[in-house]
Amino acid sequence: MIVYQADKKEFLLDYDDRDIEDLIHAKYQAATSRKVAMAEIRSWRESLGYVARVLRDSAIADDVGVAVEFILPQTAKRIDVILAGHADDGSRRLVVVELKQWSSVGATDRDAIVLLRGGSRPDQARVHPSYQAWSYTAFLEGFNEAVYDGGLQLRPCAYLHNYPADGIIDAPHYQPYIERAPLFLKGDEDRKRLRDFIKQHIRHGRGRQVLFDLEHGRLRPSKALADVVDKLLKGNSAFTLIDDQKEVFEAAKAACRQASASGKPRVVIIEGGPGTGKSVVAVNLLAALREGLTVKYISKNAAPRAVYSDRLIQTRENAHLVNLFGGSGSFTETEQDAFDVLVVDEAHRLTEKSGFYGNLGTHQVKELINAAKCSIFFIDEDQRVTLKDVGSEAVIREFAAARGAQVEEYSLSSQFRCAGSDGYLAWVDDVLQIRPTANQTLDGVPFDFQVFDNPAALHAAIEAKNGNNRARVVAGYCWPWNSKKNPRVNDVVIGDYERQWNLDQDGSLWIVAPDSVRQVGCIHTCQGLEVDYVGVIIGPDLVMDGDTLVSVPKARDRHDKTMKGFVKLSKQKPAEAARLADMIIKNTYRTLMTRGMKGCYVHATDPQLREYLKARA
Repeated sequence: MIVYQADKKEFLLDYDDRDIEDLIHAKYQAATSRKVAMAEIRSWRESLGYVARVLRDSAIADDVGVAVEFILPQTAKRIDVILAGHADDGSRRLVVVELKQWSSVGATDRDAIVLLRGGSRPDQARVHPSYQAWSYTAFLEGFNEAVYDGGLQLRPCAYLHNYPADGIIDAPHYQPYIERAPLFLKGDEDRKRLRDFIKQHIRHGRGRQVLFDLEHGRLRPSKALADVVDKLLKGNSAFTLIDDQKEVFEAAKAACRQASASGKPRVVIIEGGPGTGKSVVAVNLLAALREGLTVKYISKNAAPRAVYSDRLIQTRENAHLVNLFGGSGSFTETEQDAFDVLVVDEAHRLTEKSGFYGNLGTHQVKELINAAKCSIFFIDEDQRVTLKDVGSEAVIREFAAARGAQVEEYSLSSQFRCAGSDGYLAWVDDVLQIRPTANQTLDGVPFDFQVFDNPAALHAAIEAKNGNNRARVVAGYCWPWNSKKNPRVNDVVIGDYERQWNLDQDGSLWIVAPDSVRQVGCIHTCQGLEVDYVGVIIGPDLVMDGDTLVSVPKARDRHDKTMKGFVKLSKQKPAEAARLADMIIKNTYRTLMTRGMKGCYVHATDPQLREYLKARA
């Protein structure tokens, strides 16, 4: 959807004489019913003024099309400006312009990521503007039929009109994306370069029709995109389906086809414990692109989608595939049946509200079901690890019934983690007193489980197992993350043992970052993922009292968002608060202790708990 569109002549008139920011504001509110911050309204005025200066060139036709705020279908993303027209050879062209008012950034060693400086939240990790512009065009080239079949050619660029060249924003590290989407900075010379770039592609007009064709292009995946994904899935052993994984995959894919053909919504619930391959099946369902269906992989937690998209993408040439992965909070205003298929991994982590402040939307499960003809939920209710996690099979069934959707349910049972041993998983449930099982000890279970009296010895043992970058140390969030503000200090301090939490620079890819074995990860960086060997530090939030395992919510760090709302609830409903906190803390350690394929090493800060674990092993 295009919020504002005009030809060049009308756009310049609107800017000069009609307060263009107010025009766009009114059109945006009418189209979306969303509020717009004053800072954004002011940014329209300033940034579009620079666009107007660029377009004041008689060699750029007056009937070149100008679109402001093109909302990408099926996303909350917006393209700042699109210029439309014809090249000298008569081909229809669109120049996609990403506008930024930035004036300074810091470099990172992460692909296409910079640190934005200034403002109320300094040093925020942001996508490089050239990558951003290119990724938008890649999305359109992959899903807009008017582009890939209708002959619309896209040319992305980024214009940072307040940013002087400094060797950082235009550093060699970012050149692969700058080559795809040229970067234009502050100054007369770059303004001239941008003019030349525009004239190279859309010197001639008749642009309003080109914009119309773009806006009304049918949404479905291109064959080229589907073929790339299919080839990557089939060529990557990490995504090979085994035993019941293949059976469930085929059943889910059939449900996708039937929902699309019949127009009647379907909901598929796939239950499975740790290591049963839920995420592998989920990613493989991107193969529904081959059926001509629009499909997206969704997870509440950023780490699974970051790691799986990274494994699938593999090279910068395939970086556009990141558009196939998204978070669960971006569907608050999505139209019904906007997608053919939504594949929801880690569905137990879904929440009611969305947004940074938890104030958007109604219920994520409801929104996801409404947004797709077929929604597929992968779930393990025993991995709910925050007080706000509301994903359950009962809730999914409830909202499916409200939508009138047919529900299909399947389970994954074959164990591919923990040395393929269901006995270890049952023992964890019993030893953490989550539920009684027949597995009182680990006798006969072929899994390397060890209890360490010293956390330093545990960490050293895990580092020794990290020859193939498949061993990590994790812990309950019982220590403050001081190193986030001061990188010289340590966080997890237990006697002489001192280590930092997972580095912010690694982001959601911490579990696969080359040197991250030196740090300690938390539940958010490893849930839904696996390593060969996991070291787990059980903090003072779980202790032994006689023969009973007792949760201590107050031992969690005060910034731990998994327990947000506990204090208020404990005053209103103390028994319910205690029950939920006990479930969250035990589920957290259950999840951490089941990340290992081959072994789990544990240190508990409570001596009695250490002895209890030794006796039970």
